[in-house]
Amino acid sequence: MKILTTAAVAAVLMATVPAVGMAQDLGANFKRDKNVSVRERPRPDYEAIGVKTGGFTLYPRVTAEAVNDDNIYAVATGEQSDTIWRVKPEVAARSNWSRNALGAFASASVNRYSNFDTENTEEYTLGVNGRLDVERGAYVSASTQWQKLTEPRSAITAGTPAGATAKPVEYYLWSENITAVKEFNRLRLTGKVDAKRFNYDDQGGAFNQNSRDRDEFYYGGKAEYAVSPDTAVFASLVGNKKSYDVDFLGSPARPGVAAKPALRARDSDGYVATVGSNFDLSQAVRGSVEAGYMSQSYDHYGSIDGFSAKGLVEWFPTELTTLNVAASRSIEDSVASGSQGYIANNASIGVDHELMRNVLLSAKASYGKDSYELVDREDKRTGVSASAAYLLNRNVGLFLTYNYLKQESSGVAKASSFSDNKLSASVALQF
Repeated sequence: MKILTTAAVAAVLMATVPAVGMAQDLGANFKRDKNVSVRERPRPDYEAIGVKTGGFTLYPRVTAEAVNDDNIYAVATGEQSDTIWRVKPEVAARSNWSRNALGAFASASVNRYSNFDTENTEEYTLGVNGRLDVERGAYVSASTQWQKLTEPRSAITAGTPAGATAKPVEYYLWSENITAVKEFNRLRLTGKVDAKRFNYDDQGGAFNQNSRDRDEFYYGGKAEYAVSPDTAVFASLVGNKKSYDVDFLGSPARPGVAAKPALRARDSDGYVATVGSNFDLSQAVRGSVEAGYMSQSYDHYGSIDGFSAKGLVEWFPTELTTLNVAASRSIEDSVASGSQGYIANNASIGVDHELMRNVLLSAKASYGKDSYELVDREDKRTGVSASAAYLLNRNVGLFLTYNYLKQESSGVAKASSFSDNKLSASVALQF
């Protein structure tokens, strides 16, 4: 990414595979660029120049961060605090072609605790993506990514009770994606296929992580119709199939093992069907909202279904301030014993403000509620964050971030309830 940072919402720069850019020659009916948010606004004086090499430009970057966490195990009592030191080297490569595109990304995150070295971890990401411009208004993009990741102790999927595992849960994630887009004047059609492979490091005993190893496959399409240059309506249908390596009894579900379809408890098929609209109203509001029906059918537990919704709306009261509201309702797989999944409801509101060209302030509040199937459990999460970014020049940026998370779990099968405060300071260098 060329810019040192486009928002003060995090103390470190984002570690995602860089986008290879928009396809060439797309029509104006689906562009949503009338308004520019604080995060997106170009800041030429604070963008890295990069290193030119042939038809590509390299963007090297390194971030050093110190984090003070007052509840590193995310527990209700006996909290332990510590300071985490993190170094994150990254490099992104982007093609400089007028048509088609190719990009690559690599990063590492070395995390070291001052007092609790059992929490030390390393994370890695490698990714490649590309886009083929077929003709005017038509392109095909694809990406592949490999990651070694660590599940936060505070994650809802981290186990019951929180912090019970001897060390953080680590896992590998392989992701592949293919997307095809074609525009016909006012009509745009999109088809997409996503594949994910999760492989967790086993911790043995009561915390056997092999039961979480799985393949996820998503497929679907979206049809959009532009009722005007700034507003479109759409219909979307996305299906999925999830297959776990270990069956309900704990024996490997591999070739040569007797099939027990009725006991493959968490294997499932599902879909989400929605209708909605995306819009960019001049000098006012930009966003996308959709609503519909979702269903996930599990081999042993039965189905979870209900109302589905997702939306993100940005309001631009001035050029220097962006307010955003987001909400979603989805079905998620559960790691809680006896429950196949839960309905997750999440909402957030945030604000970004450009105090000066090189000083960015952000704040966000979020709320989530998870209602579990088949067991008596409900989780509620409240989060608050605030951050500031000071961009010294195109090569150096300073960041300060505060995050607060409170989880309340209730019911017979409840997980841990806890609160956690994190204060981090970081410096980012890029070239």
